[in-house]
Amino acid sequence: MVPKFRPMTGNHRNSGLTRRRALAVTGGTVAAGGLAVTGYQSAFDGALVRKDITEGKSGVPLTLRLTVVDATDGCTPVKGAAVEIWHCDAWGYYSGYTTADPGGSAPPESEDGSTANDATYLRGYQIANANGVVRFETIFPGWYTPRTCHIHVKVHTGGEKEDGTYEGGKVSYTGQLFFDDTVAEVIFALQPYSRHSGSYTTLGNDMVYDGGGASGGLLTLKAVHKADPSKGYKGSVTFAIDPDAENTGAGSGGGGGGGTPPSGAPTGTPPSGAPSENASPSASASS
Repeated sequence: MVPKFRPMTGNHRNSGLTRRRALAVTGGTVAAGGLAVTGYQSAFDGALVRKDITEGKSGVPLTLRLTVVDATDGCTPVKGAAVEIWHCDAWGYYSGYTTADPGGSAPPESEDGSTANDATYLRGYQIANANGVVRFETIFPGWYTPRTCHIHVKVHTGGEKEDGTYEGGKVSYTGQLFFDDTVAEVIFALQPYSRHSGSYTTLGNDMVYDGGGASGGLLTLKAVHKADPSKGYKGSVTFAIDPDAENTGAGSGGGGGGGTPPSGAPTGTPPSGAPSENASPSASASS
């Protein structure tokens, strides 16, 4: 029996962030959530296509298993899709925008003690296998005002994987992944999350989450050790997309982007030294 999925259209306006050594900014403007900039072409290289995106950032371990299926073809796996994710660190800071105020009271990002690259941490791509599956090793994201805990995601399709690269194609899905409030509450009481104090926005009060459960981007979470949440979680969700469609990020839909960025967030200027928007998009298809 073919499983039934509600297509995860993710139609809210959303985009990525510029980073050192490779331009990883997708076109569009966030109207209501997540840090973003405007009008830069997406491009990526081997530094960004990776399974482990932590770069030494501290936090509760999170293993993600994301599956991409074709909603127009009996939910068959979309082999070769490039899945891109990015999220904030335990104190609410994004790579590329480490001076943006996450709200509440948090130490400066520079005090986290890691050796992470401030332009690339907690970002990456993976290429879906024959089962439409990608896996990432990361940490449980923190939060920033006025958003709930979330992970940004884009699914790129129609590109070509050749000689260890992924080139061209289009964005078929733009959205966000969300976390159960009860789990987030436990995590944010732990170090280093607890050093960020203030009012955390729950799912029901978030301006982006649509209440649709898994079809709205809510992750299925499983604790690695039930008695010790600091050991980490495994999260999974399935994206049922139309690989022939191009998602502009405009309008409404489950799991979409949007939201007001933290105060002090950039408004369109990439970090100094970023490649020009003429950089050709390509990605090394490493595991």
